[in-house]
Amino acid sequence: MVLNTRMTAKAFFELPETNIPTELIDGELIVSPAPIPDHQSASIELIFLLKGLIPNGKLFHAPIDVYLDESNIVQPDILWVAQDSQCFIGDKRLEGAPDLVIEILSPSTARRDKNKKFLLYEKYGAREYWLVDPQAQYVEVWRLEEGKFAPKGVFGPGDTFISVVLADQSVDVSKIFKL
Repeated sequence: MVLNTRMTAKAFFELPETNIPTELIDGELIVSPAPIPDHQSASIELIFLLKGLIPNGKLFHAPIDVYLDESNIVQPDILWVAQDSQCFIGDKRLEGAPDLVIEILSPSTARRDKNKKFLLYEKYGAREYWLVDPQAQYVEVWRLEEGKFAPKGVFGPGDTFISVVLADQSVDVSKIFKL
């Protein structure tokens, strides 16, 4: 079950600190259950993989608040903020879209990650968006081109893809879905 309540960004930031996945999307407070084990495993492997690929900047994982506007505060599963990013790293939260956003699909979040959050990341200028499905074992890659996300492919174990945002690094999908 997902708990939903309407509120503003001001009220959201007055909530007590928690590590429970909590977001504000279109003014609606969304509290989700803890991620499933496959989700957590993919998250850890992605962090290890990205640590070797990021050219500079900062890598973060959920929960961390990303303020987009007064009605939208998201907590991407993994994100990277480049050294010269439009995303501001503040004392309590990030403001603006990160350069790379990765959402790991879970049964309770997949629809929101593919729809509402996809449109938010596009609108606010995330340069690259990866949707990772740990159960079906694929990564769907989108890149911002002229203000819109353009599909770059769906990649499974054994595949690699180039991340332009990560300085044209090659990403080996097999490293995300280790047995």
